[in-house]
Order: sequence, then C-alpha cells, then structure tokens
Amino acid sequence: MLQDYEIIKTKTRLEKVMPYIEFIIVLIIIQSLVTLFTTGPVDEESIRFRLLAHSDAPADQQVKEAIQREIAPLINNAVNKSQTKEELGDNLAALETSILEVANSMANGMTVTLERSDALFPAKRSGFVVHPQAAYDAYILTIGSGRGDNWWCALFPKLCFPDKTEKEEEEEVTFFVWEWIKGLFA
Repeated sequence: MLQDYEIIKTKTRLEKVMPYIEFIIVLIIIQSLVTLFTTGPVDEESIRFRLLAHSDAPADQQVKEAIQREIAPLINNAVNKSQTKEELGDNLAALETSILEVANSMANGMTVTLERSDALFPAKRSGFVVHPQAAYDAYILTIGSGRGDNWWCALFPKLCFPDKTEKEEEEEVTFFVWEWIKGLFA
C-alpha cells in the first residue's frame, strides 16, 4: 500500500508580490477618487492678482517681492471691504493709480503696467481643495518685460488673505512620561 503524501505547493514569485501590487493599485484608486471629489469647480466669481517680474535675475525678483510687500496691504484692504465680485472690482479699480504709483517708485526705471483681463493660471491647492488650471478674471501687474517668475493669488474667494478669525490657537501637547522624566532630573 502506498502512503499518501501531502503535496505542498510553494508560492511563485508573482504570487508573493501580487498582494503588494493590489495594495498599491487600491491606494492609487483611493487617491484619484479623493482628488476627483475635492477639486473645486472653475469659479466664475473668482478674481485673481498676478505680479510678473522683469526676469528671473535675483535683483528683479527682489524688486517683485518688494512691490508685493508694499501693495499687499492695499489689496487686502480692498478685499476686506468687498462682499461681491463687483464690489471688489470697483475697489481695485479705485486702487489702480495707487498700485501703479507704488510699483513705479520701486521698479528702478522699468515700465510697469496694470491691466484686467482673462489669464491662464496653474492649478493651486488650498487645504484639501484643488483649484483647477483655467482662465480666470485677473489683474496683471507687469514689471518690465514680464518674463520672470510670477506671484499670484486669488482675491475672491480669499486664498491670499484669509480671515484672521480662521486661525486657531494650537494647544501645547505634553507627554506624561516625558514630563515625569524631566521632573526627575530637574
């Protein structure tokens, strides 16, 4: 009589790796779904502000950043006074001369232009929401040839200048064991 031997099948390399591949595919699907549902629609009510530097040279970028720092309070004031896109447009139109004066005084003799038109903006993430790349209504402040890196932000809705009430004070986290150890050596 023949003895019955248990047949043991060893896993192939593919069978060993397959659970990891499946896990990665599931993660990619979950990430895609999260991105799909958190992408904000193209907001027709959006107004953006873009500041284009003359070039990528460090001196030109410093001029752009200095102008940005000087005009940011003016823009923030207009944004805070506005409840609608039309009000913001009117407030910014009233500020155009002030913005141009500030920019011209800091532009080191380069020409400065400010215009309102539709402009293509790249995608931007704000918290968990991704604002898609699209053409938005924008104020464009161009320094010189405007071929350098740019700074931009959405003014309506507020992405650049969030309300100060949105900031929450962080509670200091302490660990019992760490405090106990510090107490032993203090």
